[in-house]
Amino acid sequence: MTLRVGLTGGIASGKSTILALFARFGCWTLDADKLVAELYRPGQPGHAALIRTYGERILRPDGEVDRVALANIAFATPGDARKLNALIHPIVIEETERRLATVQEEIAVVEATLLLEAGGRQRYDRIVVIDVDPAVQIERGVARGMAEEEVRRRLANQMPREERLRHADYVIDNSGDLAQAERETARVVEALRQDAPANRDR
Repeated sequence: MTLRVGLTGGIASGKSTILALFARFGCWTLDADKLVAELYRPGQPGHAALIRTYGERILRPDGEVDRVALANIAFATPGDARKLNALIHPIVIEETERRLATVQEEIAVVEATLLLEAGGRQRYDRIVVIDVDPAVQIERGVARGMAEEEVRRRLANQMPREERLRHADYVIDNSGDLAQAERETARVVEALRQDAPANRDR
């Protein structure tokens, strides 16, 4: 059996970097944001659901979803964000489960920003939270090209840091450089290997 691990963290916490490190250490990985992008493509269930809900104003001339236009509508208020999440999460969860059912590796890591908000505590064997000071998140978000106001708005719409940490089985401190991130991830991977069903049954 495969140990199912949910990986999450706030905006600009370095989730993609940490997920890539899990892959380097031999884990099967899935980036839920990339999966959402796939499901938003024309002909996919997410694309159809978005058009039914928001109309064609969220489409580019080529028929692809304009992620900026969608975000401006869907993240305007916490209520709007909940509406989008309620629409998309069931579609993403269904596809994630389909892919997880095929995994042969000892550890499968699924990364998603809203993993806990979408009931991930019940679907995964372990939860790993990437923790970063909010000031660092804002700094990194701005460096990525986002307006500071936008980063703060996203932070306000996400689960509070303290609540996210309460759900964690393991925490990765990603406030430092890549070398620190590698050490932190290696430490957690080793602990997860001990948690894997094959090792627990010995």
